[in-house]
Amino acid sequence: MRTLVLSGLAVPVALWAGTNAQTTVDSQSTQQPSAIVRPAEVGFNPSVLPEGARVFRNLSYVTNGHARHKLDLYLPAAGTNLPLVVWIHGGAWLGGSKELCPALFLLRDGFAVASINYRLSQHATFPAQLEDCKTAIRWLRAHAREYGIDPDRIGVWGVSAGGHLAALLGTTGGTTEFDKGEYLTVSSRVQAVCDWFGPTDLTQMSKFPSDIDHDAPDSPESRLLGGPVQENQEKARRANPITYVSKDAPPFLIMHGDKDRLVPLNQSELLADALKRAGVQVTFHVIRGAGHGFGAKEHFELVREFFIAQLGSEPARDRTNAQK
Repeated sequence: MRTLVLSGLAVPVALWAGTNAQTTVDSQSTQQPSAIVRPAEVGFNPSVLPEGARVFRNLSYVTNGHARHKLDLYLPAAGTNLPLVVWIHGGAWLGGSKELCPALFLLRDGFAVASINYRLSQHATFPAQLEDCKTAIRWLRAHAREYGIDPDRIGVWGVSAGGHLAALLGTTGGTTEFDKGEYLTVSSRVQAVCDWFGPTDLTQMSKFPSDIDHDAPDSPESRLLGGPVQENQEKARRANPITYVSKDAPPFLIMHGDKDRLVPLNQSELLADALKRAGVQVTFHVIRGAGHGFGAKEHFELVREFFIAQLGSEPARDRTNAQK
């Protein structure tokens, strides 16, 4: 495991909401950068779409499902057998939207990008959120050929509550416990995970300085579980990515601010240590001075380098032809 301490920028959480059908973008997106990952450098906006990018909005990944069972898919102007990065928004499992997708800068490197919604805790308690994310992965893999995606190169990236779900996708690849609904013959396993300051062991959060009482009956964590955290130890165990860690988990990139007063740094430390003990490839970056969010260009560059290293940015077909 490699740990690196960087400087960071703390920013507040923002929630956003948004259309349907394919769109070809010829200039810049009208999307605004998320406050939780706001770029620190003027002129750098990870949510800007490259010229000619193809956009498919509000694709339903569950037949006749909940209103939140939708995803947006972004493709580069050209290319087939593209590696895919799936963005999972944050929002304390209570809010947030796929409409804001800071992963769009990866399109310039030949990645496809999907941004997914999932049911929030006011709609259903855990494990509904993880089940939705897994269904979205299976839907994307089942429709990979249709959209020119390589089904064997899928990574996930999430922040805060989305980081928690991304980590769960990574560690539960060896179990079908949370695979429900459609496309059950298709795997929900992912090949790389980027987790930005996601919770892990919900029972430990209140042991560290925080701006909220994580054990309170109305805390985001208690709402996720359907009852007070400390009175629902087994539910908290099931919602903990560390519970499922094995040597078969994919490579992880974990990033967390050392001044985070919403999700304590300890949450990422616990996950990184568990992955290391299991022999999983994990890189853990501590962002010095950052609270619950950061967004310097160097932080996005670390994400870019990680996904290029783990998934590759050159279409698989082109790599194969080049070797002949």
